[in-house]
Amino acid sequence: MRTLFILLIAAGTGLSGMTSGFTKWLDSLHKPAKPATQQEKEANGRLVMFVGLDISGSFKGGRYFDDSIHFLARYIYAHLNGYEGLEVPHSLFVGTIGGDTKEDVKTLYPIQTFQDRSIEQIEAQLYEIFPRSRVNPYTDFNSFFQQVADMVDSKKLILKPLSIVLLTDGVPDLGGNTRSEKFRNLNLKPLEGLSRNITVRVLFTDAVTAKNWRDEVPRKRVKVWTQDAVVMTEWKDSRTMIPGKPFGQQDKFFAWLKDNVDFSPRLKPVE
Repeated sequence: MRTLFILLIAAGTGLSGMTSGFTKWLDSLHKPAKPATQQEKEANGRLVMFVGLDISGSFKGGRYFDDSIHFLARYIYAHLNGYEGLEVPHSLFVGTIGGDTKEDVKTLYPIQTFQDRSIEQIEAQLYEIFPRSRVNPYTDFNSFFQQVADMVDSKKLILKPLSIVLLTDGVPDLGGNTRSEKFRNLNLKPLEGLSRNITVRVLFTDAVTAKNWRDEVPRKRVKVWTQDAVVMTEWKDSRTMIPGKPFGQQDKFFAWLKDNVDFSPRLKPVE
């Protein structure tokens, strides 16, 4: 009898514990999830982003420079806040493509330069970094690629997915006498061993230049994605960016970003 009594008490205690645990589980279903902090987002993120802006006379004096700044402010803001599944970067660096001389090394501004800022504040920051009055004589993509490789190595970011976003007309100023030679002499080798997933995205170019990037630039493991300037301007179309709608609810714009800018192309080695 005594043994049976002890077993009944033990069973009751176990049942009570199970009931308590079940109750806590039910409560957790109705408890709102705590939003991740910026530090938690970065810690969980793997993507490393480099953004290069062309401030040569050909691009800065053209019709798309201001539009590229306006777009870039929203692109950075959208990624930093992870809207609609856009990947929050672990690291972000922004700088110019080229410089005053060949192989001129330029400042790369880190992710902290743009965090905790509104779109308007990021845009103002970009104009401060890339003032209208300043023009670089050279568009030296090779120097930029080497600087990317050096930064990845020094920051110990090797093997993380790497997205290199270039806002440019895409025409190299250095590296050959003919148009074909200039593209054939673009050097992606410094990037080849940094990660298994590397994409160079050339935005605001034209169709012919884009084709040269895809078909002429030698590479083995680096993927190249291009987007023509006439398509890039559609980001601000009222059918894409709905007027009067809060930015965080601009689902069509975020979907447009994924399809036209962040698209992952297939690997196409070029000898």
